[in-house]
Amino acid sequence: MPRSAMEGCDDGDPLASLDSPEVDKAENKEDAKDKASWKMTYLTLALAVLSVGVAIGSYTERRSEIPAQAQFIDQKALNVLPSVLPPSEFNLTNIFVPPGYDLAALTEKPFHVYDEEFYEVIGRNPTLTLIARSETDPIFHEAVVWYPPTNEVFFAQSAGNPATGTGLNKSAIIQKISLAEAEAVSDKRNATGLVEVVVVDSNPIVLNPNGGVNYKDNILFAAEGQGAYKPSELIIMNPREPYNTTDPIYGRLQDFRPVEGLPHQVYRYNDRTGAVTVAADGFSQPNGIVFSPSGSHAYIADTGAQAVFWGINATSPATIYRFDVANDGTWSNRNTFAYVSTGVPDGIHVDTKGRLYAGCGDGVQVYNPSGTLIGKIFLGEASANFNFAGKGGMVICAETHLYYAKIAATSGAYTGYN
Repeated sequence: MPRSAMEGCDDGDPLASLDSPEVDKAENKEDAKDKASWKMTYLTLALAVLSVGVAIGSYTERRSEIPAQAQFIDQKALNVLPSVLPPSEFNLTNIFVPPGYDLAALTEKPFHVYDEEFYEVIGRNPTLTLIARSETDPIFHEAVVWYPPTNEVFFAQSAGNPATGTGLNKSAIIQKISLAEAEAVSDKRNATGLVEVVVVDSNPIVLNPNGGVNYKDNILFAAEGQGAYKPSELIIMNPREPYNTTDPIYGRLQDFRPVEGLPHQVYRYNDRTGAVTVAADGFSQPNGIVFSPSGSHAYIADTGAQAVFWGINATSPATIYRFDVANDGTWSNRNTFAYVSTGVPDGIHVDTKGRLYAGCGDGVQVYNPSGTLIGKIFLGEASANFNFAGKGGMVICAETHLYYAKIAATSGAYTGYN
């Protein structure tokens, strides 16, 4: 502040000196006007400092109310690391452990707050429960779909994984759980054996399902096919018995499909006319897809960095892209929305506020609509896919582990039952 603005003020309360008779009796009106102007400036600054103090106090109070299973991760501590490991030691397959933490501490409190907005996602008492496990077979992998009429959650086994025996030998299976059973044990950290996992015998069989979504009171699966003569296809399955039935090229990367004959593109299918058109191209491995709650944006996850049997290429995409969607269904304005540094963003979903959730190499990562990472549901292992289920529920597939999370956010995707 200029020295002239402080003239006439004693070392005590400068505001008190401004209210003194000297100001009222000022013979120079311009001088009085200047002093009055300075007074307003001082008051404005004082109020600004006060509001900042209130904001800091509010933030501190919010920090002191961190839920029992949550912890705050200070991103400033990550800005400059003490050392950088070479790619041979740290790459997309590694779990990043921030300085001052260890893996046990990170998994003990799995809801990691990177930004205050994440409190809106997790609520006051988020919980994470392990509800099922498998020793080696990754039976909790993909195509997570909640079917509201029966309150069940469906998901699929990993196809082409050596531990499954799937691929050319047999198809990956579809399974389901009761959401009510998962909800009943949500107060426990480990509830394995308390939730029944049921195999769904689709008929005819959905060959190697690797993606699923609600569709007209049924479930629409993306099937990878099998071998050279059983192609990939979209299959509608009745979610009730007898489960009658009327993605990217991971079938080849998992060694049970031949070389592809089309580019790696995103296609749009018109279920009224049967027309198939290209919506977007220029991808390495387009994988997860989701629309914003309003339908005005589409998100595509490109998991090209993960080549399965062919290994990891960290210079390829592990990226989520966002497109504008016009009323006629055409896409434009491709933008990079987020890059994932741990694993690849496989399954992606949105909540009612338009926040995007991605299954990644360390669990589920959550981004706000501007692409800022605001928090994680940290598993310490990869989640290929997950989905919202019921009010504030989330079923998370982590290959050999199946989790149920209770949070405050709910799905913003169209299911036909909202």
